[in-house]
Amino acid sequence: MEFRCLLFVLISSSVVLITQSDTTTKDPDWSDIVVTMVGREVTLPCVDWPLTGSVSINWKMKSPSVDHWKLVLSANERQQFSGAASKASMRLVDSNFQETGDFSLLFIPKMEDKGRYSCLIIQQQKKLREKIILLAVLTVSIFPSATLPQHSTLRLMAEVSPASAISEVTWLSPGGTPLRLARRSGGGVAKLPQIRLTDQGVYICQVYPRGNSSSPMFPFTVDLRVDGMNVASFTNISHSDQISMASLTQTPLTLACPPMRGDYVLLYWKPPDSRNINTTTLVYGYDRWRDRTEQSKTHAQLSLDGPLSTPKEGFFSFLLSPGLNDGGLYMCEVFLNDNVFSQRTLLSILQVKARHSPTALVLTCQYTERSQVKRVVWSHQNQSRTLKWSSSGPGRLSTEVPLSPTQDTAGNYTCTMLLRNGQAVKAVYTVKLPPKDNTESTTSISLPHPESNSASLLPFLSASLLLVPLVAAVAGVLLWRQKDISRRGIEQSLSHYSGEVENIYENPEDIRQTSPQGSVYMDLKPRVEDDVYEKLDRYK
Repeated sequence: MEFRCLLFVLISSSVVLITQSDTTTKDPDWSDIVVTMVGREVTLPCVDWPLTGSVSINWKMKSPSVDHWKLVLSANERQQFSGAASKASMRLVDSNFQETGDFSLLFIPKMEDKGRYSCLIIQQQKKLREKIILLAVLTVSIFPSATLPQHSTLRLMAEVSPASAISEVTWLSPGGTPLRLARRSGGGVAKLPQIRLTDQGVYICQVYPRGNSSSPMFPFTVDLRVDGMNVASFTNISHSDQISMASLTQTPLTLACPPMRGDYVLLYWKPPDSRNINTTTLVYGYDRWRDRTEQSKTHAQLSLDGPLSTPKEGFFSFLLSPGLNDGGLYMCEVFLNDNVFSQRTLLSILQVKARHSPTALVLTCQYTERSQVKRVVWSHQNQSRTLKWSSSGPGRLSTEVPLSPTQDTAGNYTCTMLLRNGQAVKAVYTVKLPPKDNTESTTSISLPHPESNSASLLPFLSASLLLVPLVAAVAGVLLWRQKDISRRGIEQSLSHYSGEVENIYENPEDIRQTSPQGSVYMDLKPRVEDDVYEKLDRYK
């Protein structure tokens, strides 16, 4: 059993080793990567131990678009000559390579020099060692230029060819903060809209190679300057047709922006019914590359949450829950590089307020941005009823309802605002009839309705059943006390006057005027035949 387990482990290990070996063979067919920029001097490293005897070096090159090698340079201890793929700037780093073991190649590349390079070391007419190096060329572009006017959009573009040579490209700001990158094959684009003086400095492009490389990362620097004397002007502006719309206060509405992708968005606002053209202010701004938001405190109820809005992807629309004074002209401007796309929305707002005067309930319809309002009217749900209107100023229309509404005056009062484009919005105020007064003053126990829930009836019945024995007990005690007091009064009266019974009826006034001593006097007139007073009367 132990032998079988051991055999299984050995077989499993062999499978793992074979799998790893297969994976290694699928790695890129180069042993090193070098990334450089066009016009920058580059060294392709090829270093070995110092060698003795007859030693020669052959440098060959294969472009990505061809399948065969071309000789670049060949040299031995006596002479050096160039091949068909050689460049004027190409040379060996050390001409005494045999003694130093440094066979590296140095030159200033162009874009067409990218590809694989073979460093073949020959000793005594035999191949000693070969190293394949992949040369990748980085192209960095700065737009509009290395010196930018303020408020322009900086574009840092990086592209490495061949793209298979790298795994990632990143950009760092002068402060070391990574910039957001729109990735592309072999590189990407980083943008900084609305450049300011504080944005100038040295930006770093970092290129990370894929596969075998003697260097884990290749950094390249770009020095950016901002012209503080000039400000960018955007003349290429596309305007969409103006939108006219109306809304009630505190009712969410969408403020549209141009439907194209942009780098950042600015929303300007001109207050309603304003005659001054210089009152336009910036109320919201969002830069998707920096993920930075600027918002005015006057429009805290404004958000970039419209139904078509994906801000981080560059598509924008706003959501507004307006107050009465939030009407006016809104201008949404989307910026893409040096282009501007503009969308204007003229917004009118309507609301109804009620107040009490000494004689009536005054309903006032208020509305703003009157420039696009065609008509405002009051109406009652009873269309045959004609309302009287009055206006205390522009944008205000009032009607009155008597303080004691009747069947005719109660109901829905509607203020309708009609725009010149035919759009209408309505605000409704409901006047209710007063509750009926109960003039009868009665005392009664309200029993639950027979159709009400039985659960509500049980507590009442339980309480009633508990009161019945309590009331009976109290009544019994009172009756017993009254009977006891009467009996004791009679007995005490008879006992007190037992020696002078004959005088009771002879002069009853004397007895009535005598204060009772521990007894209760009762002037009784016995009428029953067996009554004790009648028996006593016989002794006269």
